[in-house]
Amino acid sequence: MTKIDLITGILGSGKTTFLMKYARHFIDNGENIAILENDFGAVNIDMMILQELKCDNCRLEMIAGGCDADCHRRRFKTQLISLGMQHFDRVLVEPSGIFDMDEFFDILHESPLDKWFEIGSVLTIVDSETEEQLSEQMEYLLGSEAACCGKLILSKLENVKNETAEQTAERVLGHVNRALEDIRCDRRLSERDVVAKNWESFDENDYRLFKNAGYRGSSYVKKFSPADIQSSVHYFMHINIDKDEISPLIGRIMNDESCGSIFRIKGSLPLEKGWLKINATREKTELSPVTEGQPVLIVIGDNISRERIDEHIKPLNTDDEYVSI
Repeated sequence: MTKIDLITGILGSGKTTFLMKYARHFIDNGENIAILENDFGAVNIDMMILQELKCDNCRLEMIAGGCDADCHRRRFKTQLISLGMQHFDRVLVEPSGIFDMDEFFDILHESPLDKWFEIGSVLTIVDSETEEQLSEQMEYLLGSEAACCGKLILSKLENVKNETAEQTAERVLGHVNRALEDIRCDRRLSERDVVAKNWESFDENDYRLFKNAGYRGSSYVKKFSPADIQSSVHYFMHINIDKDEISPLIGRIMNDESCGSIFRIKGSLPLEKGWLKINATREKTELSPVTEGQPVLIVIGDNISRERIDEHIKPLNTDDEYVSI
């Protein structure tokens, strides 16, 4: 049977960055893998970021967004049937940051998937700098995604300057366990459930731990469905802005309260040669050249004002086909 891993985490937690490292480990060891991007969004920038992994033993697939929950579930199952017939060593699934965990478990218990796939690991990524109090809906997602995880993996640990790794793990554990209590889940995570380590120092022992992390069959009260979540994703497409203007622009959008409470801005913009990948949070903006991309900025947050963000982008944009949705 093919092992299938689920990599979860709320919006902006670092799932795609972890997936890049995790997938690269399998590729470097000669294993034949598939990556399934399972997203409700109309545009999937993460799939473009993952293109650099594409090779003879790594297949990339995605579920087209823009459909309702039932349609999305059918597409998810159809994609898994297609992958199951091809006998990969491992399939890695990265869902949207707004995801119903039951969808994953329920579908894999349906025929014929239950004969082809075995759940390997459920790995939940949590930002070390996550605010102590999130919105009610984000707290629900944090708890529901941690409830079944085999390992909780802390991201961006190197950004935390005034704590040891142990202190950060303790703080995040406290937050996650409060979120679990709020959804009436009996599970409580402990230090042995957490990986608190700079991702650049991951070694063979760490990847062996991830591959064998397993999952837990924890139950909890389902307070929200994906359709109920107010946190949203907006797409700003056909953008061509001078490279030197990009970081200041993102800073202005992030710090303008009238734009909404923004967690993350990601995307890619054209350069004279190639593309510039963008990954920004309130704490840091990362810009790096990539060979493939699409002229889009994706803004993730609560109560986002698309019109106000338009006002920041339009004066700098030279692409006449600009559109935001």
